[in-house]
Amino acid sequence: MTLDPQVAQVLEWVRNANIPDYADLTPTAARAQFEAAVPKLDARRADGLRVEDRKLPGSAGEIPIRVYAPAGAASPLPVAVWFHGGGFVIGSLESYDPLCRALAKQAGIVLVSVDYRLAPEHPHPAAVDDAFTALQWVAANAAVLGGDASRLAVAGDSAGGNLAAVCAILARDHGGPPLCRQVLIYPATAARPDSESHQAFAEGYLLTRRSILWFHEHHSGDKDFSGDFRFAPLIAPDVSGLAPALVIVAGFDPLRDEGIAYANRLKEAGNPVDLLSFDGMVHGFISLSGYVEGGKVAIAQVVKSLRAGFGLEP
Repeated sequence: MTLDPQVAQVLEWVRNANIPDYADLTPTAARAQFEAAVPKLDARRADGLRVEDRKLPGSAGEIPIRVYAPAGAASPLPVAVWFHGGGFVIGSLESYDPLCRALAKQAGIVLVSVDYRLAPEHPHPAAVDDAFTALQWVAANAAVLGGDASRLAVAGDSAGGNLAAVCAILARDHGGPPLCRQVLIYPATAARPDSESHQAFAEGYLLTRRSILWFHEHHSGDKDFSGDFRFAPLIAPDVSGLAPALVIVAGFDPLRDEGIAYANRLKEAGNPVDLLSFDGMVHGFISLSGYVEGGKVAIAQVVKSLRAGFGLEP
């Protein structure tokens, strides 16, 4: 593999800026650093959208969501529920706003971004509880959002890819809501960060092993969830009968191997799976689409997969 030249330039900028590793920061400081950094290389915020902030009832209080839909589009539209990345510690509706706008506009769908609770204040299983609660609420209230509950998908990147994968399993086990598609972008799926790619790309590729271990510690609350598939969908005893999946991995990503492993498990269980490897990319590249062409290509692939899952024209 060869590192993409645009990605290499981004990595050089990061090195020259002496940006602290998340592991050297408090969660509050890490969140602030992420919120400040993302807009610099993400896509420009798309216009021509209807955007609405709402709050839905959750088991531990209200769950904020942000609803996106093409302005003036005839309802009802298919609906994708989006879970953002950030190691379960950082990330927000705001930091993922440009990406969510791009997906909603290009796919021509309603997209619901979920602001689930973050660790360490709310360790596992808080995030997955909020995620599945939000999915169920969206399915029950899709018409209020201008959406069609019979055409429903889940999607997310990194930690959000984990949540999307887990929600697909929970939806099967709870008898619904039925899903047309699951889109898992460089998902975290393993119980422990100990694959070969975790070692090979431990530092120098945007997401470091030190940060991953820091995220892992906060998310787990220093407890052992290695037997809980809601923590690590790769260890789920049964992954058959799930929604068709698009799994995207990056070649220079510590999470690459566990994303591939989960895609293979889904295939072996008889699920339709498209596995796309962006070999020259690093973790988080889809949020670098303002500068990195590979991010734009990945967004286009996600849009294509969602539209196909919803039965829409390419």
